[in-house]
Amino acid sequence: MDACTPKILICDDSMLVRKKLRDMLEAMRCQVYEAKNGTECVELFKTHKPDTVFMDIVMPELDGLEALKRIKEIDQGAKVVMLSSTGTSAKLLEALKNGAADFIQKPYNKEQIAKAVGYSE
Repeated sequence: MDACTPKILICDDSMLVRKKLRDMLEAMRCQVYEAKNGTECVELFKTHKPDTVFMDIVMPELDGLEALKRIKEIDQGAKVVMLSSTGTSAKLLEALKNGAADFIQKPYNKEQIAKAVGYSE
């Protein structure tokens, strides 16, 4: 991986979702880190300073909305894209109000993920 390789942090409690998204992002030549809950996500964010975070909303220990707030306290410019299959309009509004860059409804496709990372195909 070179210095220009996008660093991506995936935060989702589903191992299957993390694997599918990792495979997709590695095919785009991204360097990928994984967290299984919001607490782990915030710690990995501090350590690796990823370019983009893909964050599920519903997770154990610390949910995605609270993890988003903590990441924004660390870095106001952090790019966090919320991913959820259970997203309500209230949760979407709360995520955007707290600084989420975007919200992608599951199931997502490769084009949506590429666009969120900054690749256009």
